[in-house]
Amino acid sequence: MANIPAEPVIDSTLGLLFDGYEFISKRCDRLHTDIFQTRLRLERAICMRGKEAAEIFYDTEKFSRKNAAPKRMQKTLLGEGGVQGLDGEAHRQRKQIFMGLMTPDRLQQISALVLQHCREYARRWEQQSQVVLFDQINEILCRAVCAWSGVPLAEPEVAQRTLELAALIDSAAALGFRHVQGVQARKRLETWLADLIEDIRAGRLQAPEHTAIAAFAHSRDGDGNLLSPAIAAVDLLNVLRPTVAIGRYVVFAALALHQHPDCRQKLQANQADYTTLFTQEVRRFYPFFPFAAARTRQAFDWQDYHFPQETLVLLDLYGTNHDSDLWEKPEDFWPERFTHWSGSAFDFIPQGGGDFYKNHRCAGEWLTIQVMNQVLNFLVNEIEYEVPPQNFQIKLSRIPTLPESRFVMHNVRLKA
Repeated sequence: MANIPAEPVIDSTLGLLFDGYEFISKRCDRLHTDIFQTRLRLERAICMRGKEAAEIFYDTEKFSRKNAAPKRMQKTLLGEGGVQGLDGEAHRQRKQIFMGLMTPDRLQQISALVLQHCREYARRWEQQSQVVLFDQINEILCRAVCAWSGVPLAEPEVAQRTLELAALIDSAAALGFRHVQGVQARKRLETWLADLIEDIRAGRLQAPEHTAIAAFAHSRDGDGNLLSPAIAAVDLLNVLRPTVAIGRYVVFAALALHQHPDCRQKLQANQADYTTLFTQEVRRFYPFFPFAAARTRQAFDWQDYHFPQETLVLLDLYGTNHDSDLWEKPEDFWPERFTHWSGSAFDFIPQGGGDFYKNHRCAGEWLTIQVMNQVLNFLVNEIEYEVPPQNFQIKLSRIPTLPESRFVMHNVRLKA
């Protein structure tokens, strides 16, 4: 890899912990390149950003996801044995189960469930002096996705399951106590869902048709064998957990509404497709995933750079979404930029890039957009609230991150 620019340090792990979302882009800027090599936890790694980098990164003949994610992340965010760790035909086959849930009718159903619960919670908020939006939207999304997925969720369980799902997300890149919380939460959630799947297979529980729990309870591997309850539970969690993760985008959307009141006026005026433009800009502008990881399948050359076999490669998602070569004034919040966006799968990659069906683009991206649009409409047109002084700082060194205050609202009222 001698021809790839190198960061002049022995190891960059501390730099990653310090710079977080900006780790790759800062070094690219410093080295005047969109690709560099370094070491992370003493392992050689290539880091890159930009549209052309994304195009090659999602070439499944050159890159594999197997053994790319750190073990500690598999024990918290991703789980072991699930769809994210598969490649080739095994990945495509398992991915089809997820994509089969993303039909227009099914997306409309979860959107309606989210709105129903938003309205129910708003009636409670009217009786409270203060509401922390992040905590409340997580519960709303947990209720909605469990109902949509056919997962029975008793009322006394709601708070616990919400906190456990949130812990999987919050511990994605954590050390110490946050990591331990995520590991413990995953064990409890996987046991809960595996028991439900066994009950369905034994006929003790009826799974509603066309739901995620029914799909994974009856899903099979490439040899035609039923997935083990443990693996089926991992994949079912890969529906529940990412849906609750949308709560972070909702908080960022509320922050954008507060800091850009002109956008609120345009949303209220119901300008054509402006809600989706706003949602897309929230997803581009605010930090969600910092980067994606893969390993080279075999050695190859690209743009005069040599990639050895089995090399860890990180694609900068956050940096690509803020790349001035791709986006005009990338540090400005400007929804109208998406009016003329080409729809490329490689320049706008907040949840990954590539083709939805063929490689590793997030299966839930359509669901994310639909749910965010619904919640935006609710925040703008169905309730009124005050935003008190609070700490809106977003620490890019923390992965994943949020406004420090998690967005506090006062005096919430339903509109007539």
